[in-house]
Amino acid sequence: MSDFAGMEDLLQDFLIEAGDLLSGVDYKLVDLERSPDDRGLLNDIFRGFHTIKGGAGFLNASELVTLCHLTESLFDKLRNGELSITAETMDIILEATGAVRDMFGHLERQTQPPAADPALIEGLRLTIAGHAAPAAATVAEAAPAKRQGAGAELDWTLLHAVVTGKEIKPASTAVALAKAVPAPADPEAVIQAAIGRRSADRPGMGGPVGRRDSERQRDNSIRVDTARLDQVLNLSGEIGLTKNRLNALRGDILSGRSDAETLHALDLAVSQLDLLVSDLQNAVMKTRMQPIGRLFQKYPRIARDLARSLGKDVELVLAGEDTEIDKTMIEDLSDPIIHLIRNAVDHGVEDAAGRAAAGKPVKSVVRLEARQEGDHIVIMVADDGRGMDPERLRAKALAKGLISDEEASTMDDRQSYNLIFLPGFSMAEKVSDVSGRGVGMDVVRTNIQKLNGTIDIRSQQGKGTTLVINLPLTLAILPVLLVRLGEQPFAVPLSMVREILPINPSLLQDVGGRATMVVRGEVLPVLPLSALLGWPQDHVPEYGVLMQAAEQSFILAIDSFAGREDAVIKSLEVFRPKGVAGVSTLANGQIVLILDMKELLGAAGDQRGVPRSALVKEAPKMVAA
Repeated sequence: MSDFAGMEDLLQDFLIEAGDLLSGVDYKLVDLERSPDDRGLLNDIFRGFHTIKGGAGFLNASELVTLCHLTESLFDKLRNGELSITAETMDIILEATGAVRDMFGHLERQTQPPAADPALIEGLRLTIAGHAAPAAATVAEAAPAKRQGAGAELDWTLLHAVVTGKEIKPASTAVALAKAVPAPADPEAVIQAAIGRRSADRPGMGGPVGRRDSERQRDNSIRVDTARLDQVLNLSGEIGLTKNRLNALRGDILSGRSDAETLHALDLAVSQLDLLVSDLQNAVMKTRMQPIGRLFQKYPRIARDLARSLGKDVELVLAGEDTEIDKTMIEDLSDPIIHLIRNAVDHGVEDAAGRAAAGKPVKSVVRLEARQEGDHIVIMVADDGRGMDPERLRAKALAKGLISDEEASTMDDRQSYNLIFLPGFSMAEKVSDVSGRGVGMDVVRTNIQKLNGTIDIRSQQGKGTTLVINLPLTLAILPVLLVRLGEQPFAVPLSMVREILPINPSLLQDVGGRATMVVRGEVLPVLPLSALLGWPQDHVPEYGVLMQAAEQSFILAIDSFAGREDAVIKSLEVFRPKGVAGVSTLANGQIVLILDMKELLGAAGDQRGVPRSALVKEAPKMVAA
């Protein structure tokens, strides 16, 4: 039963507003640690907690009010100069923001949040009183409060013992001191606190991928600038006027008027409608576009906490936060970017000793950048660490049996870098909380490919590594190439197409039992679309589409093609055949299937090649009399 009966709308409004405020607070806290005397940041964070406390008061969420009030009081002393920012102060503040987020999760389930951890409450009170000490929050957990309620006090004898290192003889206190020793930071717990689950969990196991519990209610909502809505409204009005004009012209034509003036007016009206519909489509698409900065805001804290747990000093620098991308893609990018940042902090950058030996500054810099290039979005994760050694990558993959000796000897540096995307590949010597299981980067590439994107690696030993993600602006409209098998059209993503070339039977060769063609010195397999779809092949395909899927290039054999088109994708929710990404409607009203080439190739497995004889029907040889 809901604890907020009759207040559901108010609750959802609060969760949306407070969730955005808390994300902003997390982002500003990392900046505050770098600039502890920035009064503007202190005032902004203070106001964030004050606003959340006010909304929680309307909902009678007393435990959330208590926690926010204590955190607000701490920031009031910080901004007035009565206290200063230290690493221990920042730790307890970040712990408080995590507890607030946990309480949002309870509110989302329409239940009143329970009281915060007494250790956290006591730690906040100690910090406000100016008595903060290492592991103060943990000490509070070990020491029973002398009295219950809001006025609970800490055992000062125990606190003094922990700070000074003096031994206390009573057995009960000794047990408490043993419990007061802080446990090592768990890097996976850092990620779980930020996104609502561990990064090692499979996507989809804990609800929406890459989002906190407090963010799930925002799945179907979006914030739109009113100027964009005004543009949509104006265009819809113009389309209404054009529709009236077309109806009038239709009446004239039906009544027998077919003179040149009437036909010219009809042509103008249709042209105007075409232009208006195109503008309306673009305007509606822009309402789905959101600044990627909303996604980027949570990563500085993740990088900071992971680096701290690993004993490294790392600063995450953000750039291009105003770059806009489809909201649905923002949600699906959360997991891949977390993996890349985690790998940069864990594998990419050196520890303090390693950086000193290499003559680098102690503080490492990881850069997360987004920008728009044409009709694509480019996202880069770059570090200034040790870089990647192609020889070591090949040796490791060879030792794990992921590649053969022949493949290792023919690989260039770029192909060697891409070995990290193989399932089961890891350079870690042992399994840790962060890495070593050989899962992660293969999932990253799979998730990027599901967004019709690509990921590329650039690395230089001793200088660092850069991972570059290329994504389309939106998933709602997909540029496609229309190909045909007989008279049946199919659509393939244009982003995978490199060129179109004729298939000359005399140039087809058998290599390893598969039909191949040589294109500018590169031997490529010829894969008939009919074979991938399981259709009969009764004649030689006339054309080939040279396609690039991940690291594999191949020639897709087809009968003909009908050109390029921007397809509006309609998903198949009830029944989706394997290898079909969706459907679209052509200008002539014909329905066309949009093929998922990666899924088709995966379903075909090792048998995706066909012998030359299956493509070329040899004429019988003439025998001389």
